[in-house]
Amino acid sequence: MIFNPAEENEYQAVCGLLVHRFEQWAREKGIDADPFVVEAALDYRHLGTPDGRLGLWDRPRIEEFLLDWVPRTVTVLPDEEPADAPGTLRCLLRYLDDVYLADPRGASLPEVLEAVDAAAPRYAEAMADRSLWGLAKFWITTAAEQGVDVHDEQALQDFVGRARGGEVPYDPEVLQTIVERHTRSSGPVRSEPQLPVALPGDDVLREQAGRSPVLRQLRELAEWAGSDRRTLTGSGRLRLSDARDLVERLNTRDDTDSVRSSADLPRLDLLVEWAKTARLIRVAKGRLYAVAEAEPVLNDPLALWRRAFDAFRELPSPVRRGRGGRYGESVLFVEYALCDVVLPDVLATLYSLPYPMPWPGLRDSVHLAHRSSSPLEVFATDSIGFEQADDDLRTVLGVLEDLGAIECHQGMADPVFAGLATSENGLEGWAGIPTEGDDDLETPSGILPGTPTGLAGLLNDALPDETLSGDALSRDAQLDDEDTQRVRKLTSELSSGPVELIRLTDLGTDSVRRRLLAEGRDAPLIGELAQASPAGLLGVLADHYDPESARAELAAWIAVHGDRSAALEQLVHAVRTMPFRTRAEAMLDVLVSSLDDGELLLRSLRSDSWLAPTALSLLARREILTPEDLTEPESLLMVAESLLQLCEATGADGVREVLRQQGREAEEALRAALASGHPDREGLADLQALAERVPRERKAHVGLVQQRGHRENGRRGGRRRR
Repeated sequence: MIFNPAEENEYQAVCGLLVHRFEQWAREKGIDADPFVVEAALDYRHLGTPDGRLGLWDRPRIEEFLLDWVPRTVTVLPDEEPADAPGTLRCLLRYLDDVYLADPRGASLPEVLEAVDAAAPRYAEAMADRSLWGLAKFWITTAAEQGVDVHDEQALQDFVGRARGGEVPYDPEVLQTIVERHTRSSGPVRSEPQLPVALPGDDVLREQAGRSPVLRQLRELAEWAGSDRRTLTGSGRLRLSDARDLVERLNTRDDTDSVRSSADLPRLDLLVEWAKTARLIRVAKGRLYAVAEAEPVLNDPLALWRRAFDAFRELPSPVRRGRGGRYGESVLFVEYALCDVVLPDVLATLYSLPYPMPWPGLRDSVHLAHRSSSPLEVFATDSIGFEQADDDLRTVLGVLEDLGAIECHQGMADPVFAGLATSENGLEGWAGIPTEGDDDLETPSGILPGTPTGLAGLLNDALPDETLSGDALSRDAQLDDEDTQRVRKLTSELSSGPVELIRLTDLGTDSVRRRLLAEGRDAPLIGELAQASPAGLLGVLADHYDPESARAELAAWIAVHGDRSAALEQLVHAVRTMPFRTRAEAMLDVLVSSLDDGELLLRSLRSDSWLAPTALSLLARREILTPEDLTEPESLLMVAESLLQLCEATGADGVREVLRQQGREAEEALRAALASGHPDREGLADLQALAERVPRERKAHVGLVQQRGHRENGRRGGRRRR
C-alpha cells in the first residue's frame, strides 16, 4: 500500500477505511486499542518516511515511530492520559498481517512484535522529553498548561498575541532546541520510486569484483604496507622513493618526473586515502601499516569491493589538482559538494534505468542541479566553472569505471532522452531536483497539517525567514532565458551522432541498491519475493512492479512453488480472501496481466461465487465484456462492486456526496446493490448503513437551505435546492 503525497484525498479515504476496519477487528477480538494511534502510525509511514509503504514495518521504523514521531507530533493535554502507543502498534501489526496487508519485504510478525517490546520501555521517557517535541506540540501544550482552551480558536488567538508580546512564560532553552532541530531538517522527502532490478548471485558478483583494477591496487597497497610498517615523512606522506616504487608497482600512470613530493602523484595519493578510508591501512606513530582485521576482507573480492565502494563516497574528494596535493576547486566541489550531493544523485539517476545514460544528459542534469541551488554570481561565469566541473565529473566517472561500478561505451542515445530534454522539467527530474509539480513531496517536521491559523503564525515567527530575495528572482529570470539555448544544444548532441553512454554494472547496481535500502528507500529486486506469501507477492507486484518485471517475478515465484496449477490456485485463493475490494482487483489484475493465459483464467472466474464481481469488473475495464454481454444478476453484481470500490476509494463521505448529487438514480443503484447477492457482506453492511443515513441527511440539508433562505431573503422559505 502506497500513495503519492499528492494523492492526499485518496490516502485519507483509505486511512479512514483501515482505521474503521481495524476498530471492528479489535472489537471482535476483545482488544482495547486507540484508533488515533493507528491513524498516527499510518500518517508516519505516509508522511514521515522516504518510501511511504504503509504495510512495511521493521525495527528502525518501529523505533522511530514510538520514540520520535509520536513524541514529536502527538499532543497530550494536561488532563489527558497518554495513549498506549506500543500496545496499539502491536495490535495494528497483527491486524495488517491478519488481513494480508503486511509487506513481505519487511520484518516478520514475530520480529516486529519483538521490536515493539524492545522499544516500549523507552516510550514514556521519550513522551516526557520536551526537547523531542515539535513546535506545534510545544505551543499547544504550553497554552493548555496555562489554562487556555486550545479548542477555542479565539482563546488560542489571544494566547498567540500574548506570546508574541513576550507575556507568556515558557522554557526558552527547550524552544531553542526544538527550533534548531527543525531548521536542521525539513523532514523526509518522498523518494522517487525505483524500477525493479535483476542481479546475479553473490558468486557471479564475486567473480566480477575479482577483475577490478582498483581492487588489485588496494590489495597490493595493503600488502606493500604489511606488518613491518612503512616510514612516512614528517608531514605524514609517503617518502618519495616509496611513492615512485608504488607508482610502478600499482601502475597508477602518475608522472614521476620532477616531482618533489608524493602529494604530486594524484592517483597514488587517491589510492592511499582510499585505502585509509576503507580501513585497509592506517597510520600510527609516523608509520603506515596494514590493518590486521582487514585480512578476511582482502581475501574476499566481493566484500572488498563493497567496502571500497562505500569508502569512495566518504573520501573528501576523489579529484586532486596540480602540485601540492590540493583538492579540486571546481563548483562541483566548492558550491555543490560532489560526494555528499552530486555523486549520490548521479548513481541514483543511473540506477534501474532501462537504457544507458548519455553523457550530455548526465552533464546537463548536474549543471541544472547546481544552478538551482547556487547564488547568481556563482554561475554568472559558469563557462569556466562548469568546464572544470565537467572535467572533475569525468575524472570521478573514470575512477568508478576502473573500480567496476559503471561501464562506458560509444553509441546512439535512446530517443527517450531527447524527448526528456525538450519536456518541461525533464532533466530536473533526472537530477533529483524538486519540480513544480513536486511541491508537496517535502514533509514539514514542525508545522503539522490542521494546525490552527493563529498558532501556525506563531510557529512561523519562530523559524528563520526564507522569503525570496531580489537576487533569487533575477536568477530565476536568467535561468528562464537560458533554457531555450540549452535545450537546443542538448537535443542536437543527443540526436546528431554517437555519444558516450554510461550505465551501472551489476556490482554498481548491487551496491547502490544496498545504499538505497539503508536510507529507507524502496528498491525492488527481481527474485526477492520467491518465498513471499501469495497475497504478499501479488500486493507488492501491484504496487511497485512494471509489467515486464512483474512477469519475471511471478514466473520465479511459480517455479519455486512447484506445480503450476497448484501455485495458481494459491494465488487465486489469495485474491479470494483479500477483504478490500480495490486491492483484490489490483491483485487479480497483475496476476492475469503477468500470465500468458491470463485472460483465460479471468474468464473462468466469471462463475466463481466469491470472485465473480472482481472478475466481471476487470473484464469490463479491459473491454472484454460489454454491458450487453452481462446477465441481469451479473449487472447487479457490477453495480454493487462499483459502489463498494467507490466507498473504499472516497470514503463514506464521498459515497454520500454522490448519492446526494445524483438523487433518485443513485438511490435505485444502491437498492440494487443491496439486493445483488454480492459476497462481501461486510461491505454491503456499510452500504446499508449509508442507505439509511442519506435520506435523513438530505432532509436535514434541505431544511438548512430553507432556513438560510429565510434569513438571507427576509421572507419565509426560499429557493429549495436538490
